[in-house]
Amino acid sequence: MSDPTLAHRCRSIATDLGFLGVAGVRPSRGEIAQEQIGRHDADDRFMVAVAKLVFDLFLPSEEVGLTRLTSIQHEEAVVRRLFEKAVANFLALELSPAKGWKVMPGKWLNWQTEFATSGIPAIFPQMKTDIVLENAVQRRRIVIDTKFAGIFARSEYREQVLQSPYIYQMYAYLRSQVGKGEPLSDVAGGILLHPL
Repeated sequence: MSDPTLAHRCRSIATDLGFLGVAGVRPSRGEIAQEQIGRHDADDRFMVAVAKLVFDLFLPSEEVGLTRLTSIQHEEAVVRRLFEKAVANFLALELSPAKGWKVMPGKWLNWQTEFATSGIPAIFPQMKTDIVLENAVQRRRIVIDTKFAGIFARSEYREQVLQSPYIYQMYAYLRSQVGKGEPLSDVAGGILLHPL
């Protein structure tokens, strides 16, 4: 591995997993295909499917594919988090610190408030991005908001329009940080990411 920080992190995670009883070599495709999962092992089917997605660097989508995750079809929140984490991990692998990139999943942002009353923090919504990419050398910040649910709606005049709340959310992520003294906040861009 050419990135010593990533190599150290991988060794550390492998050690932690070893303490939890996860060990051994990745099974071959043939071994995975031969694995028999009975009706009493339904939870195992989900974990094996997720592990396969991770090993193959696949992103979950709504398209019909070779791997089915039937046990979570109705649990949108689980699939949404899985999609978000898959994107963040993919970006962390592809955009290494050696290339100047910093990948921050789940970054909290603060609102610009002045003269706030003491009760405002209890009722004001919090902002947590899905993923933020930063490159200080290139002077770039990219806020990525992953959406697993449908992002289009119908309007009176058009067949498809982006859902307004998603646009408002991205606008709030970007514009609420402008002028806070962080140079990258003033030049930030956003990506609304949805699987096809």
